[in-house]
Amino acid sequence: MEETIREAKAELKYARISSRKVKIVADLIRGKNVDEALAIVKFTPKASSEIIEKLLKSAIANAENNHGMSHEKLYISEIYANQGPTLKRIRPAAKGSAVRIRKRTSNITIKLREIDK
Repeated sequence: MEETIREAKAELKYARISSRKVKIVADLIRGKNVDEALAIVKFTPKASSEIIEKLLKSAIANAENNHGMSHEKLYISEIYANQGPTLKRIRPAAKGSAVRIRKRTSNITIKLREIDK
């Protein structure tokens, strides 16, 4: 008989930060226990750490309230940041020309599972 794997998920779409910057912090906490991951994110001096911390807390709340999972057994099974749509802006440049500014966005996903013991 197959046992279904319970998984809690939290997604943030169109975050106004480059996915490249988010991946740096995401790589630090992948596979870690949620309490350990929260501690790492809290003391990582990166722009994306604040966004990831909020999203991780949301995923933990989803796991506890929607799926009835135990907080002590939770770990980050997957975390990834994909590129979202790019906002294109124009800035004046020398000799009457224009330079395009690309304001990048990202879609961040965190998936939590329980450790089998």
